[in-house]
Amino acid sequence: MKQEKLSPETVTENLHKMDGWVLAEDGLSIWKTFRFKSFVEAFGFMSECALAAEKFGHHPEWFNVYNKVDVTLTTHDSGGLTELDFKLAARMDRAAAGRMPDHMKEAHLK
Repeated sequence: MKQEKLSPETVTENLHKMDGWVLAEDGLSIWKTFRFKSFVEAFGFMSECALAAEKFGHHPEWFNVYNKVDVTLTTHDSGGLTELDFKLAARMDRAAAGRMPDHMKEAHLK
């Protein structure tokens, strides 16, 4: 089922509730960089998120180098951001929370 594209106002409202997610210049996607203690932690994060993405039927665009994972979320079928993007973003934040180095957790919460 096609998701309804969110209004710019709703996108802004949702972003204010999220830590570290940034709206792309074109307003059609959000992105975030996650950093972990090691490659194994980053890969564990990606594995956990991949299972959640399958469950949601919504998949991220991501890129991994060692302990860093860059994530972009958008809903291509809807031509922009939908509730699924924010739902998956929140799930990714929860998956990352237990894997981040202590010094990154504090920065992540600001």
